[in-house]
Amino acid sequence: MNGLRFEPAKCVRTVTKFSECTSCVEACPVDTLSIAENNLPAFVPSVCVECGGCMGVCPGEAFSLEAFSATEFFFDFAASNESIISCRINVPCIMALGSEHLISLSLVKEELIVDTGHCKECPYKEPLYNLIESSISEANFILEACGSPKRIETKELSLEADESGERAEPADRRAFLKALSLKGAAEVKREFESLVQSSDDEKRVHEVDLVSLAKVRKKDIPDRRKILFTALKRTPKPPIYHTVAEDEISFLSQKYIEQESCTNCQMCYRICPTGALSSNANMSRIYFDAMLCIKCRACHDTCEPDAIKLQPVFEMREFFEPTQRLLASFTIRKCDECGLPFTSLRGEMVCMRCMVEEDEAMELWGLQEDESGSVKMRDFKKED
Repeated sequence: MNGLRFEPAKCVRTVTKFSECTSCVEACPVDTLSIAENNLPAFVPSVCVECGGCMGVCPGEAFSLEAFSATEFFFDFAASNESIISCRINVPCIMALGSEHLISLSLVKEELIVDTGHCKECPYKEPLYNLIESSISEANFILEACGSPKRIETKELSLEADESGERAEPADRRAFLKALSLKGAAEVKREFESLVQSSDDEKRVHEVDLVSLAKVRKKDIPDRRKILFTALKRTPKPPIYHTVAEDEISFLSQKYIEQESCTNCQMCYRICPTGALSSNANMSRIYFDAMLCIKCRACHDTCEPDAIKLQPVFEMREFFEPTQRLLASFTIRKCDECGLPFTSLRGEMVCMRCMVEEDEAMELWGLQEDESGSVKMRDFKKED
């Protein structure tokens, strides 16, 4: 019980208040997840069934379970002779693993089978079952686009008993009970005692502190992306690189910028949580690395002129030959008035701040500029 954890620093809604990401809320089968007034996800621990669905869909891996680590599971499973992933054997729910985990596991295993034998009868199948099917379908589609002959099989297996002949634990049993076989008894006892002393029925609201802000500035990529990089290194390059439609891939993207609309406000690459968007030393260029993108849409949600766009197709070459592309370039000049550097979009010699100050000063002094560019006193009587 009480095994769901949330780290604000990894949530895209921490990065920008304009984020419209609600993936975790939409994946929750018991509707305990919601967006609180502070713009971050909140949940009631006693209601949570610890399926891990929010883990699988969160672009930044902000959610985790006390008794299950998707990263540890990947390396343990990859090193084992096992080929079956099942909520009745080794995962709290198949949706605790995202599409990237499934792709990576398929690339490093000789065979990968996903057991869906319990999914249709699971009391939490809505919306988890549809998400599981979508995740497996996407993984197989990407594997094919990568030129890999491997595919993820789905089978409705009969896993009703373990080796001792006893009936396996139901998949919807709380993770606290599963923890007995995953953690030491002493640790479980301490966890239970802490639960007794605290209220599990109150909504847990999370706050962003200085530690979280420091982590946000680090711009790290999720573990699942690092795992994908590791798996791709062991995968032969295909003879032909394909392209896939933008909406066929949920976890990364390629972008372009409409430079006539972009003001080089710097917000997109400043808030990008992974560093997929970046700039150079004098902020005159905007670069993009597709394989660092987690498709969180923070840059799109924040861009005021809506200048940053998703490319209609994704080039699978990026999986094997990632590149940093130049999306936009700008002229940086020193302002004739204040001497500070600024982005000159249309050949301006004075920065916007100085222009505003000059306009305010002229209004204060009662001056105005005529059509010829001459400055003279305003005719207040004529205006009246």
